Amino acid sequence: MLHSLILGAVQGLCEFLPVSSSGHLALFQIFMGFDENMLTFDILLHFATLLAVVLYFWRDILQILSDWFGGWFSSKRRSGWSYGWAVIIASIITAVIGLALKSTAEKFSESLTLVGAGEIFTGLVLILIPILSSSRGNSSLLKIAIAVGIAQGIAVLPGVSRSGMSIAMGLFMGLGITEAFRFSFLISIPAILGATLLECVKFMKSGEAVFLPEGYMAGAVIAFVLGLGALIFMRRLVNAKNWAYFGIYCLIVGVIAVLFGAGLI
Repeated sequence: MLHSLILGAVQGLCEFLPVSSSGHLALFQIFMGFDENMLTFDILLHFATLLAVVLYFWRDILQILSDWFGGWFSSKRRSGWSYGWAVIIASIITAVIGLALKSTAEKFSESLTLVGAGEIFTGLVLILIPILSSSRGNSSLLKIAIAVGIAQGIAVLPGVSRSGMSIAMGLFMGLGITEAFRFSFLISIPAILGATLLECVKFMKSGEAVFLPEGYMAGAVIAFVLGLGALIFMRRLVNAKNWAYFGIYCLIVGVIAVLFGAGLI
């Protein structure tokens, strides 16, 4: 129960901050020795924070869905039509890359050194965001969708922040900070939902019992509540552009993890 609550809190606080929730979960699991059915628990926690995203962006989601479906029956297509296609394209690219890296990601999550390397990579990206974004002009929505989809797919690796990578890529491709934030979290919805459905299918095929161990649901509730709060905080933080602080944090966490993994400390 205690382990589940701690990991739920870690997921809720870290999912929407650019520090890699999967990396922090992996580090906590390794240090705490809590590895039973952890992939399933990870998916459950991500689904809990997915609900927080849906609650936060429900107006945007309804508007995009309305415009996209309406675009099939009207010659006057609204902005949600092209935006909906951008989300779909980015999600397909993410799915292809994510599935290709799935087994690699599971192996990486068991190594302090590799998780630490992912955190270091995230830290460097966050620190370089202002430089990268200032050197680019606006790109087409199609190019933005492809680039951000690739960035989100790579972020399946533990230690590589999904929100950090996708927002950074959006900025690099010319999106404004607010729109990069919005697009990043809207494309997270099909990605997390797809991962959850894959796990459900795997369970159904395995014939295993679907009962969750004690504390799993409590951890999910904690992840949802803290995730919603972190999302609100992240929105304000994004507007303040205080990325370098998180980059420095990721670098410190990554270096410590690598040193632990190498047995140097």
